[in-house]
Amino acid sequence: MIKTIIIDDEKLAREGLKNLLREFTDIEIIAEASNADEGLDLIDKLKPQLIFLDIQMPEKTGFEMLEELIESPAIIFTTAYNEFAIKAFEVNALDYILKPIETSRLREAIAKAKKQIALADEQRGTQKLAEDSQVFIRDGERCWYVKLNDIRLIESNGNYAKIFFDKYQPLIHRTLNALDERLSPKMFFRANRQQIINLNYLDKIEPFFNSGLLFYMKDGMKVEVSRRQAVKFKDLMSL
Repeated sequence: MIKTIIIDDEKLAREGLKNLLREFTDIEIIAEASNADEGLDLIDKLKPQLIFLDIQMPEKTGFEMLEELIESPAIIFTTAYNEFAIKAFEVNALDYILKPIETSRLREAIAKAKKQIALADEQRGTQKLAEDSQVFIRDGERCWYVKLNDIRLIESNGNYAKIFFDKYQPLIHRTLNALDERLSPKMFFRANRQQIINLNYLDKIEPFFNSGLLFYMKDGMKVEVSRRQAVKFKDLMSL
């Protein structure tokens, strides 16, 4: 069963989607939310695999909600507005369905979700890496055998991840969520939805917009830390 949450400020829209989803026996609706903040709390608590998310909601849009979400499940946008489609895929949404929702279109989106969730489950089935591990990395015809401590940054690129070490930035077919689960929290920290940093390469920290933090890395790169992750970092690192 695919654990699913519906987030939409319109009750009729939520009820309509739930009725359509009754056809899909492997979709389990575990909760629903009428706004982004309620949705964020439910996601943190229930860890769904799939979210149906409206875009235009009071106080905080679906896009703004995603900016605060660190470990993102599969996202299917459901909206009455077609002008947000490009932005939806820029934030790695799985699909974008216009209201009123057609069953055939919903079926296509759920098929995509099943494939992505199966891939994520497969990638999670590997052991956690020790801090002194060396890892094999391959990008096309090039290969490396790299000490984990030499990796200073990992950056999301859809279902791929860019690995920063030395002067190289190869891409591997792994999601950031899957890599995050394998890495030691003593060495690596999830700064935001797009980046994991090696704490050994952290040079200095400054307060940043909306109660976040700004990390300055030793190689000169700046990494923005979201508000939610800033709280986790302070809890983790404070005396």
